[in-house]
Amino acid sequence: MPVTTRTVEYPADGLTMIGHLALPAGAGPRPAVLIGPEGPGLNDFQRRRADALAELGYVALAFDTNGGRWFSDPDEMLAYVMPLLADPGRMREIGHAALDVVRAEPRADPARIAAIGYGTGGAIALELGRDGVDLRAIGTVNALTTGQPGEAARIRCPVWAGVGSEDPIMPPAQREAFTAEMQAAGVDWRLVVYGGALHAFHHPTVDHTVFPGVGHHPRHAQRAWHDIVGLLAECLPVTE
Repeated sequence: MPVTTRTVEYPADGLTMIGHLALPAGAGPRPAVLIGPEGPGLNDFQRRRADALAELGYVALAFDTNGGRWFSDPDEMLAYVMPLLADPGRMREIGHAALDVVRAEPRADPARIAAIGYGTGGAIALELGRDGVDLRAIGTVNALTTGQPGEAARIRCPVWAGVGSEDPIMPPAQREAFTAEMQAAGVDWRLVVYGGALHAFHHPTVDHTVFPGVGHHPRHAQRAWHDIVGLLAECLPVTE
């Protein structure tokens, strides 16, 4: 049986979010994965990632952060994203709304959920962890955000983070702050630095001429995806 997909609309942050839900073949409950997009919004890249995870046996929701919008103008994107990243409550609301969609899906096992995300979506995944949500794993790319003091101690699962060595948005000082937070909280954490990669190195369609400091690195993009799939296989194995 093939993977099945559908668009899901749900409220969050005063917007109507438009997510992409992918369901694996079969009939029984399966582990579920939230997939958060980078700042410009949800596009076919994350939708295809959800489909790929469904092919591996996961219920996968590529969730929305921008009310169905894709920001092609960097100034417009930053005007929306920066206040969001500065507001943990808003990020958690967006994350919890996506969680509610997954938990309401009959094919999803509500006790076995992981969250992965890119950029803004990764920050939202981390905030769910800091909010004490019972996740099996958190995986982020280009999202070395830090939280309120002491809240990382509420993270209840392994955290994997990937970042490009040349990322101007997540420079070495940000890496150090993130790892110090995770270590002080006793989190089971890993950080992979991909040599020579810029911000959004994983994304093949983000225009480096429009969004400064970003650039696709095909080899590292493949490696980062392999690392995320490995994290899920370790922490959230698919069982019939």
